[in-house]
Amino acid sequence: MPLLPSERLRSSGGAPPDLPFALVETVRGGIRLAAVDARAQALGIVPGLTLADARARVPELASIEHRPGDDAALLDWLADACDRYSPSVACHPPQGLVLDITGCEHPYGGEAGLRDDLAGRLARRGLTARLACAATPDAALALACHATADIGALPVAALSVDGDTHQALRRAGLRTIGDLAARPRGPLAARFGEALPVLLARLLGEADPRIVPRRQPPAVQVEARFAEPVARTGFVLDTLDRLVGEAAVRLGEQGCGGRRFEAALFRSDGQVARLAVETGAPARDPAILARLFRERIDGLADPLDPGFGYDLIRLAVPVIEPLGVQQLRLDGGAVADAELAGLIDRLATRLGRTRVRRLHAGDSHIPEQAAFELPVGDPAPPSAWPPLEPGEPPLRPLHLFDTPQRIEVLAEVPDGPPRRFRWRRVQHDVIRSEGPERIAAQWWRRRDGKGLTRDYYRVEDARGRRFWLFRHGLYETEKADPDWYVHGLFA
Repeated sequence: MPLLPSERLRSSGGAPPDLPFALVETVRGGIRLAAVDARAQALGIVPGLTLADARARVPELASIEHRPGDDAALLDWLADACDRYSPSVACHPPQGLVLDITGCEHPYGGEAGLRDDLAGRLARRGLTARLACAATPDAALALACHATADIGALPVAALSVDGDTHQALRRAGLRTIGDLAARPRGPLAARFGEALPVLLARLLGEADPRIVPRRQPPAVQVEARFAEPVARTGFVLDTLDRLVGEAAVRLGEQGCGGRRFEAALFRSDGQVARLAVETGAPARDPAILARLFRERIDGLADPLDPGFGYDLIRLAVPVIEPLGVQQLRLDGGAVADAELAGLIDRLATRLGRTRVRRLHAGDSHIPEQAAFELPVGDPAPPSAWPPLEPGEPPLRPLHLFDTPQRIEVLAEVPDGPPRRFRWRRVQHDVIRSEGPERIAAQWWRRRDGKGLTRDYYRVEDARGRRFWLFRHGLYETEKADPDWYVHGLFA
């Protein structure tokens, strides 16, 4: 898209309507042209000129500050819109897109039909585009940039090498790709560098570097195309339900379930609405997935706007995991587990995946590091909770303070259990205590003298409330007057 910056400005109303204009930027203290519009280009103004030289040729030339970030945002938007043609789309900044359309052209009747459809949509957006098809990305980009259909007729400037190499090639009488293709590769590498034969092979289709797509192709993908755009929300939801059923069949054939399901609704004007739901365990039940999508749509802060209608709805399953047939237990435990998983998935869909969290065991003997939160959809770490002895109370409280809170303690002996403590201006008389449970600091902290030993006590006050207290530092060994803290509360 050679005029992308100027056409972006013109479509947004930021360009002068009746004057040629250029987008300028400061380069090494001077103001130079970064891009020009079609009128300025017809008058011989090209990017790279200084603004003073350009206005000497065309005095009425208007100048506007160049904003590459806005061009990059438009390019990303166009790349999203081009997902309708292929799952493999890559940006080629600052003004190009590359699509791998292998196996994607049949809905349009072939490459020519796909190219015509894309050209029409870009033209309706007010964008001038040069489209080219070739066996490799390098060849397609070169043909589009130089507006030709013959690889051999491309100038040597189509090779992505430095200016000195281009000049050396021209001095040697090698002006086109056809001239280079007729030469042995060994002498070319010896004279012009090892990169030149590699780039030449990519242009000639002898080597395919392939593209790096913005989104990896999903494991399972189904879609529905419409001859006429549809705008009724009910029809869109019914179509999503049907696509969910088709995806479930394909997942069942593979013996897998999905962990993430992404729906893309392509509007006829190029806008793409994307919805995603995640599950805490592999799933392929169409009823459950359809319900999650409906709750996701109902919970949108910005409701779906069909505009002039959707002409393509696609459902992708990018994350899958093995899911075999589940045998129901006689006690109904499997059913209860499935209902709990369904409830968690609905809460995560409605509230957001990061807001529904689950505690997992951490591989550490330090209490505040022995458990941590993860979003409910994230895979669990390999660490497991330590087993409890039957009949024994829990060793750790359900609620831990993020920072242990300082308390004043009275004990019979300095290194004995607490008898009375004051916390938050309230005095608590201890009637029962159990401990100490001694927890040492990490060895690397003990080595540099920064870590102190903790002696933990489980205590109960006269009103039946239970606390988890610790003395920080061994008496007279690590600290002359150890401090006391409350670290948690038992239920």
